[in-house]
Amino acid sequence: MKLGLNTGYWGSGPPPGAEESIRIAEDLGFDSIWTAEAYGSDCLTPLAWWGAKTSRIKLGTAIAQLSARTPAATAMATMTMDHLSGGRFILGIGASGPQVVEGWYGQPYNKPLERTREYIQIIRKIIAREEPVEFHGKQFDMPYPGGMGLGKPLKSTIHPLRKDIPIYLAAEGPKNVALAAEICDGWLPLFFSPKIDKFYRDALNEGFAKPGARASSATFEVASLVPVIVAADVDAAANFVRPMLALYVGGMGAKGANFHYDAVARLGYEAECAHIQD
Repeated sequence: MKLGLNTGYWGSGPPPGAEESIRIAEDLGFDSIWTAEAYGSDCLTPLAWWGAKTSRIKLGTAIAQLSARTPAATAMATMTMDHLSGGRFILGIGASGPQVVEGWYGQPYNKPLERTREYIQIIRKIIAREEPVEFHGKQFDMPYPGGMGLGKPLKSTIHPLRKDIPIYLAAEGPKNVALAAEICDGWLPLFFSPKIDKFYRDALNEGFAKPGARASSATFEVASLVPVIVAADVDAAANFVRPMLALYVGGMGAKGANFHYDAVARLGYEAECAHIQD
């Protein structure tokens, strides 16, 4: 088992003590640190800022949202971060949900699995830097076929430090978890519980069994988020977690289209989830 530190979302400003916590985590031999974004602070800038003061610990995004950047912009940031960190960067990405994608980024939330697959394919082509990038999928078209008609395939001006930078996928539903196992190097689960371990293992195994699957159970990484509150009083500790659960179950998605709600409901808390959402 490896240990990581997730700095979480910002509230009205940078989380107090984050820089010191990261320094201590590296001194203690932690494997990785992670930053997040939703519709406030971005995840890459703090990771670069804090990561500049580290030398060994891996730097990961949990998560960079697909709709926040084009595949090319994410690939550029990935290669840049990997160079600056000396090959310590992990790209954690996820599709988010329709409420954030359509409400905040002003983009349609259609066919997220297909969009994720194409997005990662483009990123890998850019990072590999074997040829000018041309991609014609159902979700992405490079070069853009319209406009002034002057677009042409381009190759990154920088050479990647690593031609194969790890990509982890945030996933909660079974199809998305299977996709992570098929095309990614790791999985970022949210609200994972050992009580439904088989549910997720079956989904992962479905992905590993796909023709041309990138990983196997022996090489695949699972970076599970586990909230830990140190306190003498259990109820007082739980009160730190409850607002986060309420936000995800009740507010981080519209009624009937909230994947976080579904993940917690699958654990046997459907009535509680409905009450929180109401």
